[in-house]
Amino acid sequence: MTISTRLVQLFQQEGQSPWLDNLKRSLISSGDLVKVRESGIRGLTSNPTIFQKAIQGSVDYDEQFQSLIQQGTSIIDSYWAMVLQDIHGALDVFAPVYESSGGTDGFVSVEVDPNLALDEAGTLAAGQHLWDTVHRANLMVKIPATEPCIPAIRAMIAAGRNVNVTLIFSLERYQKVMDAYIDGLEDRLAVGQTINEVASVASFFISRVDSEVDSRLDSLGTAEALSLRGKSAIAQAVLAYEAFQTTFSGPRWEALAQRGAQVQRPLWASTSTKNPAYPDTLYVDQLIGPDSVNTLPDATVDAFADHGTVSRTIDINIGQAHADWRSLQMIGVDMEEVAQKLEREGVASFQKSFTELIEALTEKAQQFR
Repeated sequence: MTISTRLVQLFQQEGQSPWLDNLKRSLISSGDLVKVRESGIRGLTSNPTIFQKAIQGSVDYDEQFQSLIQQGTSIIDSYWAMVLQDIHGALDVFAPVYESSGGTDGFVSVEVDPNLALDEAGTLAAGQHLWDTVHRANLMVKIPATEPCIPAIRAMIAAGRNVNVTLIFSLERYQKVMDAYIDGLEDRLAVGQTINEVASVASFFISRVDSEVDSRLDSLGTAEALSLRGKSAIAQAVLAYEAFQTTFSGPRWEALAQRGAQVQRPLWASTSTKNPAYPDTLYVDQLIGPDSVNTLPDATVDAFADHGTVSRTIDINIGQAHADWRSLQMIGVDMEEVAQKLEREGVASFQKSFTELIEALTEKAQQFR
């Protein structure tokens, strides 16, 4: 981890919280996660792919796994026991940030079973179970922003659970996510519950949008199409931030804010640069603004700490973002279709990681029985 003041400045000067998009047992056991926090990282996200890499990629979990199997614990319950031990360790590390921020930062996210992505009732039950099992104030339960899961998000918020809404790829779906959060807070107030300790982020995926759109622009091949490469993801994020500012203002929101409600911060996810032709800090430098989060894989943390630019950028050229967005539509790039494709692929990718890990653990368990 590069020692730098940029990560600290990002929050102190611009109001954006950098989070780490990674978790593995050795980060906790070595004390490195404390160093990560001290460098200016203010929270952490995980997902099924991260845990697949962590558990299959090391022997750090073998002792715990062997013990669980020999106790007769099922494979799936063993998986969750290993994951939640890491989550508890990370929650401990970021608890001081949660306390010092007054409960507005220092969160650690864990995702429900990705096979429930199209199952509202199953997702809600899994989300409630994770919350009750971990029982920590700085936990965020990750729920996908699929159409069926929007009501589950509202219900979790109404129940006072912190939610990280993940796999957002379109402006239309993002608006539904924000509305579900506000509806959930109002539901909670309606039954006499407090709302000042409920927190949420909305995870908008970035680099995958450019990867998909750029391939379509390359196929079109016109000068205008090629001039729009590398612009779609940032344009969409700028428009998302504009929608965020609009949604969390005005009389309806102010009534909630007066009761202590926190805004649901937009979180920029998938911010490592996939195209080597683009700067490695592109999706950090261009998306800086207050009341937002950027969750970064290790390499992007190091890149930004070394040579990132700390300056508010998310809303300095909204007109250009609108113009780029219109240009994409005019030349025939259907951004709603792009979003649907990326959502399907995102869900399938997490399901694949989850399934492959369970299969590998099933095979490994034979050694311990």
